Amino acid sequence: MTTDNAAVRDLDRDHVFHSWSAQGALTPFVIEGGLGSTVWDHEGNRYLDFSSQLVNVNIGHQHPRVVAAIQEQAALLATVAPATANLTRGLAAKKVASKAPDGMNKVFFTNGGADANENAIRMARQVTGRDKIISTYRSYHGNTGSAVVATGDWRRIPNEYSRAHVHVFGPYLYRSEFWATTPEQESERALRHLERFIQAEGPASIAGILLESIPGTAGILTPPPGYLSGVRALADRYDIVLILDEVMAGFGRTGKWFAFDAFDVKPDLITFAKGVNSGYVPVGGVIISDTIASYFDDRVFPGGLTYSGHPLAAASIIASIGAMEEEGIVENAAAIGADHLAPGLAALQDRHDLIGEVRGSGVFWAVELVDDRETREPLAPATMGALKADLFARGLVPFVQDNRIHVVPPAVVTPDEVAQGLAIIDEALTALRS
Repeated sequence: MTTDNAAVRDLDRDHVFHSWSAQGALTPFVIEGGLGSTVWDHEGNRYLDFSSQLVNVNIGHQHPRVVAAIQEQAALLATVAPATANLTRGLAAKKVASKAPDGMNKVFFTNGGADANENAIRMARQVTGRDKIISTYRSYHGNTGSAVVATGDWRRIPNEYSRAHVHVFGPYLYRSEFWATTPEQESERALRHLERFIQAEGPASIAGILLESIPGTAGILTPPPGYLSGVRALADRYDIVLILDEVMAGFGRTGKWFAFDAFDVKPDLITFAKGVNSGYVPVGGVIISDTIASYFDDRVFPGGLTYSGHPLAAASIIASIGAMEEEGIVENAAAIGADHLAPGLAALQDRHDLIGEVRGSGVFWAVELVDDRETREPLAPATMGALKADLFARGLVPFVQDNRIHVVPPAVVTPDEVAQGLAIIDEALTALRS
């Protein structure tokens, strides 16, 4: 079929209903194909993908090993019921569990990150016999019944149909809720806030604490020293299940297999999706501690999905993790972060007073833009919209959220591509002030 961008856009407008959007004003960006860190449209325009689509294409677009694995599995067995035993599914679960801490050997597969969090919440409620789930206001956990109510941002408010969700403020030193001036103060005061909240709500009513190891959509908020280990200690003290959401931050995004690997913490449940196979086939899951898994040895787990452990998804997981191991992709993400993105973004901050703060690790960075560095007033939405459009026009696919540019290229990005992407951001910020 011969077509152009306008025809694809018209087709989309006529028949596709988009998420989180008012439909009438949409002018969606058109992508025909991609390879590595680059995508292109039907008219030959090429773009550097600094969004990884939705921060999931960790292994890059169209990795041949993963594409081949999906094709081979489709030729052998395209689908199978979840109650069966299947070699590809078993190997995928073993591969995922091999990256988790000791004592976490079983995986419940889901269709994506939202239902991974949904089922982790269900497990916490089942094993504790309690209802309440604590999460933070600056968070996103997905768009299913409990996951969206566990979410802290505006998307929760029109969707509050699930019961027993409560929220606290997590650490965010740049815009501290706790009048902190150092990372240590922010950590100590955020932990005190959380403990007082647990005590006030009643520990015997709380099933779980659900946190993104590093909140992603909310701003790539790397926790200060001692925070995650402090949450672990509180969970132990009050007999609460600790769920760490690694949907966005996991599988190489931060330069570690899991973001929490950089901190002294071991969760009871780990949720994952996105990066485990770069979204080539929809998949997610929950990695379960042996203690929680054993609870269901003689009790029925009241949850299930038709496509749990779908063989095409399982094949893509095996190939993706194998490629990441053999090609040093996680190590590349760490080196790109330390040697190129960190100094490059710091240099941008020195040149542009629009940049209030830069934070991140690996290929997981946020550039927070402000009208005034002293007041930290966020850059206005209209200005952010103009900046986003300019970045596209200059050949960069950005991830723009609120007053931030999230610099989140694939983990296979090269130093030259980083230099190219940062130069485009530099040009766009310069043009914004001219």
